Amino acid sequence: MRIMGLDFGSKTVGVAVSDELFLTAQGVEIIRRKEENKLRQTLARIEELIVEYGVEEIVLGLPKNMNNTEGIRVDLTREFQEKLERRTGLPVVLWDERLTTVSADRAMMEAGIRRENRREYVDKIAACFILQGYLDMRRIKEKG
Repeated sequence: MRIMGLDFGSKTVGVAVSDELFLTAQGVEIIRRKEENKLRQTLARIEELIVEYGVEEIVLGLPKNMNNTEGIRVDLTREFQEKLERRTGLPVVLWDERLTTVSADRAMMEAGIRRENRREYVDKIAACFILQGYLDMRRIKEKG
């Protein structure tokens, strides 16, 4: 069994999966779409990845504002959560994703990835940060 992490954006979805021991998150891919509301192919690709990696739970980044308020992106993410749950039958946990994109960008900067190339990777790395935060929280809960 593995857990999948998703960074849901207006035109992309970054995808990460855990290892089988739930210790680490690895980036898988970025699913791109031409229009924000066109989700059928995105959902189909997520289903393929669920089967390929043996995923039994999904963690979906919740893009709250820095002051903890919820904007339009949160509403769209909750709608996407419902579609994922209906289509896959898997539980979809929402995870506060504040600063994950900033952290992903900083990590790439520190790794020496050029600014013009960062956009290509940021969503996949943000999905890793979302999933890794969730995995770390699970481990802490299991110990405590």
